[in-house]
Amino acid sequence: MAVATVNLRAVTSLVGIARLFAIVLSCVAFSLVASTGNFRNAYGTWCMFTWCLCFAVTLLVLLLELLELYPKLPLSWDDFTSAFSMLAALMVFTTSVVFPSIFISSPCTSSICARQAVATTASCLCFLAYAIEVGLTRAKPGDISSFLSTVPGLLKVFEAYVACLIFTLLDGYNSKPGLQWCVAVYSICFIITLLIIIFTIGRCLSYMPCPLDKMLVGYNALALVMYITATILWPFYSFHNKNRPNPCGWDCWWNKCLGVTFLTIFNLIAYLVDLVYSTRMVFIRTRP
Repeated sequence: MAVATVNLRAVTSLVGIARLFAIVLSCVAFSLVASTGNFRNAYGTWCMFTWCLCFAVTLLVLLLELLELYPKLPLSWDDFTSAFSMLAALMVFTTSVVFPSIFISSPCTSSICARQAVATTASCLCFLAYAIEVGLTRAKPGDISSFLSTVPGLLKVFEAYVACLIFTLLDGYNSKPGLQWCVAVYSICFIITLLIIIFTIGRCLSYMPCPLDKMLVGYNALALVMYITATILWPFYSFHNKNRPNPCGWDCWWNKCLGVTFLTIFNLIAYLVDLVYSTRMVFIRTRP
């Protein structure tokens, strides 16, 4: 009869402890917000989705490592866990900013507001737990056995996530060819970056007809050039001869365009750093 193997290091190691904290804190966050019943709009749904997703996937990861079942999965486990911890850190960070900005008003005196404040605190601590996990599992310099745990791999997750945020803010770009080009830049770079992440986790990179490392350098250079054009064209066509409306709330077109501008700059910097690290990994060999 087969005997289940239990790996206690899955919960006693520093990474395991960070995951336990993330599970508990995400559970506390969505439980408190659910008890208020005040989350039924697009922003509240996003926040609840983030906490629930992080809780469920992190719990699943912990159980699979505890029972040592992950080797049976047809994927690169280290790449998957590194990518998810980075994604979870980004999602929880966004939620920790968005939720109090939308739902908590001053002065905070009611019991509902108090629960929302505690949920925000739990969410911030949950972000720290995932950030610590990313730091603990990040590959050491020179180690490329798990691509998504290297700096370029983590940047791929960041770039894809920022592109998703940009897509949520896009509005009214059909009237000008310059804005349409920017949307094309965001879409093309997002699709290619997402495919790199999926192929890495699915262990499909060995089927590529050309050397992956040199291909990544070429793609990062191309994406950098494309984002430079978007960084120039998007604010020019969005704000040229246009004044900020008054009042201008969360759904105001001006704020959305401004958000896209800053997110474009963030991704531009990410692709620049990605290119530098990828070039060093490929062309600069470390001496023994």
